[in-house]
Amino acid sequence: MRFKTDENLPIEVAELITGQGHDALTVEDQGLGGTPDQQIAAVCQSENRILVTLDTDFSDIRQYPPGSHPGIIVFRISRQDRTSILSVTRRLLQSLSDQDPKGALWIVDDRRIRAREP
Repeated sequence: MRFKTDENLPIEVAELITGQGHDALTVEDQGLGGTPDQQIAAVCQSENRILVTLDTDFSDIRQYPPGSHPGIIVFRISRQDRTSILSVTRRLLQSLSDQDPKGALWIVDDRRIRAREP
C-alpha cells in the first residue's frame, strides 16, 4: 500500500510503515509543509496514497466522502506524544494484514479502529 504521513506526525510513523513493506512519503519529504488540507488531499489523490494524520478536519465526510479519495486514516488519540503515536501506528499496521483502508475513512482511537467504507 502507498501512504502519505501528514506533517503533524513524527517521521518515525513513515519509517514504521515502510518497515512493514509499504511505500510511505511524508508531507515534509515533498516540501508540502503548511499546505492547505484540500491541496494535501489532492496530492494524495494524484499519487494514489492513503493519508495518515492527526488532523480531524480530514474526518469530515461531507468534505472527504468515503470513496472519493484513496483512503484517510485519522488518529484520534487522547495523548499525542511520540510514544503514543508510534504505539497506535503499530496497532494500525497489524490491522492492515486483514483490512484494507482503500477509499475508506478510518478513525483510530485509543482502543479501536472505526471504518467508514465507501
